[in-house]
Amino acid sequence: MSVLPLVFTSGWASGINAYAVILLLGLLGATGVSDEVPAALERPDVLIAAGLLFLAEAIADKVPYVDSVWDAVHTVVRPIAGGVVAALLAGHDGSLPQLAAGAVGGSTALLSHLVKAGTRIAVNTSPEPASNILLSLAEDLGVAGLVAFALFHPWIAAGIAAVLLVAGIATVVFLWSRIRRYLRRRRERRADKRFAAAGSGAPPLG
Repeated sequence: MSVLPLVFTSGWASGINAYAVILLLGLLGATGVSDEVPAALERPDVLIAAGLLFLAEAIADKVPYVDSVWDAVHTVVRPIAGGVVAALLAGHDGSLPQLAAGAVGGSTALLSHLVKAGTRIAVNTSPEPASNILLSLAEDLGVAGLVAFALFHPWIAAGIAAVLLVAGIATVVFLWSRIRRYLRRRRERRADKRFAAAGSGAPPLG
């Protein structure tokens, strides 16, 4: 499948920021920069919806803990979006190549989403918000740059996306011990609050 590298890259990017992928591809297609973009992504209603949702994500993604809640909600949304974008890129309604492209895009989006969500949980163990903002900006710029690059150099972009995905998985595995310690401390704090509230006769907190 000649479209496979673009499908893979768009899937990786959708797992990071699906709305940015849809908005960017739609704008590049609508302005005539690329003829690889499906007409469905160039529709004004799709562009407006993607733009509004992108703005919402741009804000939520930079606020500690809110970003993790947003990621949890999008555990279903991002893989579906990655699969739909991939299927549209493959074309040929209902054909086996289109179904295969959807599966590749959706599964890649799920993996990159899990990497993003796991990394954010680890970052949220830090008390300062600057790391969340910097990481979010890096993700947005990386998605925009790689998706645009993939339209003209799909194989190179796919190679970069693959390296980023593997590196992300390795990073989450490395950080998992920190994540577990953070979750354990949070459970202990909640248990202490309940114990203190029970001892004072006040209603339990949290």
